[in-house]
Amino acid sequence: MKKISVIGAGTMGNGIAHVFAQNGYQVHLIDINDKALEKGYMNISKNLDRMIAKDKISDGDKKNTLKRITTFTNLQKGVDQVDVVVEAASENLNLKLDIFRKLDAFCAPKTILATNTSSISITQIASVTSRPDKIIGMHFMNPVPIMKLVEIIRGYSTTDETTEQIMELSKKLGKTPTEVNDYPGFVANRILMPMINEAIESLHHGVAGVQEIDTVMKLGMAHPMGPLQLADFIGLDVCLSIMKVMYDGFKNPKYAPSPLLVNMVMAGKLGVKSKEGFYDYSKNNKAETISNQFK
Repeated sequence: MKKISVIGAGTMGNGIAHVFAQNGYQVHLIDINDKALEKGYMNISKNLDRMIAKDKISDGDKKNTLKRITTFTNLQKGVDQVDVVVEAASENLNLKLDIFRKLDAFCAPKTILATNTSSISITQIASVTSRPDKIIGMHFMNPVPIMKLVEIIRGYSTTDETTEQIMELSKKLGKTPTEVNDYPGFVANRILMPMINEAIESLHHGVAGVQEIDTVMKLGMAHPMGPLQLADFIGLDVCLSIMKVMYDGFKNPKYAPSPLLVNMVMAGKLGVKSKEGFYDYSKNNKAETISNQFK
């Protein structure tokens, strides 16, 4: 495998492109417009600069990494003759189904089609293609250049050969791939999201404040970041989307999203991306508690 296409130049997509390019792969980074691609490319450059500052790579490494990335706004041209496509578009079922229908038509029969979805069924995505045996989940963690885990999710028809190829590819990126089966939320989010949702419920019911809840989890449970601040970084809209997928998939009340989470998303308070969530990020992106808002 030498050529990789990454669909989506946002936070996850540019991180995935960064990691592949840094490890010697030719990368086609695809998005719907040049502005999104330029922003994604600049983020990769900034992240490489951070690595240079920490003496993890050299200036030459940065230049070679960026040279391996080619940007495309045309999906068909961007996936021509590549070995693997990693889709990292928004966490929207209909969008992903549309992308995979097109990928199935545009890509060579040998091409493996992977999705970075954090909760949507791999089997459902595979159902709109003629190659369900070559459809697989490749769920990277954020920030992609730093986090070691890749959740490898097998759909109902994903073959052992496809799984082994993607497991090996992940290892070549310096990651630790972990194979899981295709059920709502997989493993990472099936465990993480109910914890975040319960933290939001605790806030909603006045058990404690934002900082107090996060402090308990950081100092008492040794979490590097509290669940409410983590939700802000993930994006409250993404958290809500994942909770809905699990609630719809299991029909179990324990996966019902907190009303406070629903209201915040409807109000456009999405966390870091909107500069306000459980914390205020409007001042130099430094988290400051929003007092009394949740009482």
